[in-house]
Amino acid sequence: MNSRIFCAIFAILFLLLSPALSPAADAVKTEDLPDLIQKRYEDLKTFRADFEQDLTNVASGQVEHRKGKIWFMNPSKVRWETSAPEEELLVVGEEYAWDYIRDEELAIKYSVATLLDSKTILRFLSGRANIKEDFVVKTEWAGADEVRARWGKGYTVLQLVPKEAEPGMVLAFIGVEPDTGLLRQVMIVDFYGNGNEVRLANVETDVELGPDMFTFTPPAGTQVEDNTQGF
Repeated sequence: MNSRIFCAIFAILFLLLSPALSPAADAVKTEDLPDLIQKRYEDLKTFRADFEQDLTNVASGQVEHRKGKIWFMNPSKVRWETSAPEEELLVVGEEYAWDYIRDEELAIKYSVATLLDSKTILRFLSGRANIKEDFVVKTEWAGADEVRARWGKGYTVLQLVPKEAEPGMVLAFIGVEPDTGLLRQVMIVDFYGNGNEVRLANVETDVELGPDMFTFTPPAGTQVEDNTQGF
């Protein structure tokens, strides 16, 4: 599976799980956060936001900064538009997913069933995910202070370890505002130690989205790679 697509989808899924509490609410107890995140996922219908993303290659130490917009419709539709450093569009519909790179005039088509070989992602996209069933949730671990210091925003930081191993994700860290319970930042670490960190801004939930947002037709002259039969 394309690792960038895997990370993009996982980042979206974690980031949209922010509990809907008012800013005036009492500080959320750390041990209550998984249940609040779960409830938010179950209640959320649609979502859109601006994002900034840092992709870190642990071997070279290089960090690629990306930004763009994301849209989500529960339980299975995703649109992820990267505007910089190059334009790229990822669309996940009901049956097919497309990865379109404009400058290369290349569009790659996948069957959602064969693309998402991750059982955890499939559970999220089918609406059957459960944070505490799918992950070991930790509030303290070796290195927790390092993650908190790296983000430096006073977030409550949780570590999520998938109960079923995923090459694209061996760990995830999520940063939650302690006074509101809102999830604002996520970092995903893959098998090789590479990092994928995403931050949200201008978040809007329960927005009206049309079905055309989650379909894609390659422009004329685009080279199409059809991977709908698997790899």
